[in-house]
Amino acid sequence: MPREYVYLLGLYLGDGNLTYNGRSYQLRLTLDSRYPTIIAAAASAVRALVPHGRAHVRPRGGADIVEAGWIDWPLLFPQHGRGPKHSRAIVLAAWQGALVDKHPRDFIRGLIHSDGCRVVNRFSVDLSSGRREYAYPRYFFTNRSSDVRGLFIDYCERLG
Repeated sequence: MPREYVYLLGLYLGDGNLTYNGRSYQLRLTLDSRYPTIIAAAASAVRALVPHGRAHVRPRGGADIVEAGWIDWPLLFPQHGRGPKHSRAIVLAAWQGALVDKHPRDFIRGLIHSDGCRVVNRFSVDLSSGRREYAYPRYFFTNRSSDVRGLFIDYCERLG
């Protein structure tokens, strides 16, 4: 389950929030409905972590909300707090950092699935030997929190 948690942490830092309903906390991940594979992966990660094994997916406009109630969500996401994430410090707890250090690709995958995109950059160059076509993957990551962007950069650099 550590890999599922690390992936879910990346999703939470991008598109997640916790609310309290008087009985338990509700985790909500708001994901683009054009990517059913990401929605399924998010729901699977949530199901792997919650003791009752349930996650609900409900459509809302152009998004799907993956949600699950559990009293212990704040223990798993100590970054929870009042207001938007970009207006408060986002720092990994020591135990989170140790897990992310072991599974950095899953963390980056969660961050990209929440606030990133992958495109294929195609271009051509006229050379003396003729026209050459090139294509390579290019990733973009946008998050308003400088702390979350810093975590993304740090773990990308660690992976080289």
